[in-house]
Amino acid sequence: MSYHNPVLLKESVNGLQIKENGIYVDVTFGGGGHSREILEHLGPDGRLVAFDQDEEALENSINDDRFTLINENFRYIGQFLKFYGIRKVDGILADFGVSSHQFDSAQRGFSTRFEADLDMRMTKRSELSAFEVINTYEHNQLRNVFFEYGELRNADAIAKAIIEEREREPIKTSSALKLALKRFLPSHKEHKILAQIYQAIRIEVNQELHAIKEFLLQTTDLLDTGGRLSVISYHSLEDRLVKRFIRTGKFEGEVEKDFYGKALVPFKKIGALIVPTKEEIKQNNRARSAKLRIAERM
Repeated sequence: MSYHNPVLLKESVNGLQIKENGIYVDVTFGGGGHSREILEHLGPDGRLVAFDQDEEALENSINDDRFTLINENFRYIGQFLKFYGIRKVDGILADFGVSSHQFDSAQRGFSTRFEADLDMRMTKRSELSAFEVINTYEHNQLRNVFFEYGELRNADAIAKAIIEEREREPIKTSSALKLALKRFLPSHKEHKILAQIYQAIRIEVNQELHAIKEFLLQTTDLLDTGGRLSVISYHSLEDRLVKRFIRTGKFEGEVEKDFYGKALVPFKKIGALIVPTKEEIKQNNRARSAKLRIAERM
């Protein structure tokens, strides 16, 4: 698991209540840890389809006749399952975290620890990179990115500082961005604030929240009655979407009700929120913010 140490491995897979001959989907393949665990529970006629948009994840593919790996974003889950002749599935697992491999690959630009070109693309096929966001977005666009995705109260000032700096010369690297924002990075909070800034840029570059919404909405039609949805999120923006979707089947507006006033919702929550144990966090510090929610299709 040098590529990625899977978080809440047993809990998330057990939450699927796997049927031996069922059809399952792992929409965030990464290092393949969750997929391998699912395959351990499947019988000879079971089937697992996995998605990952990162080309480098393909190197971890599993040699198993029951397994198919698709190099695409999970927002396209419906059309690709249809292509493979799959209309309904028995369970879907999603782990929305950035993989350890992506964080630890300096050239990818995901981590604040390394000097690198501004990139942060989950797939090299994407035209939008961190460089384009930082150097071409207008003030209002930048402000909204940092406020909405980084939850930074001084987003307006950060946007202005970036624009002032890039007018002198393009901001091409992580060190140049850090220098441009130096006055917003007091030493005792530097890591935390940089993490929020990087999170905001990464979410915008990869359109992560839009992809999550599109994916979750499709699970309503894809999951068979009694099918399970097992989702791991890592920050409040993701978790709020997952929590609301499981509770209401939508992201905004009022819940629809029947003639008798009963809420018409597609899922029921299974159990309470699950978080990593102290032991797991000790072994894998990146698990510390993980939250697992499980739901069943009504």
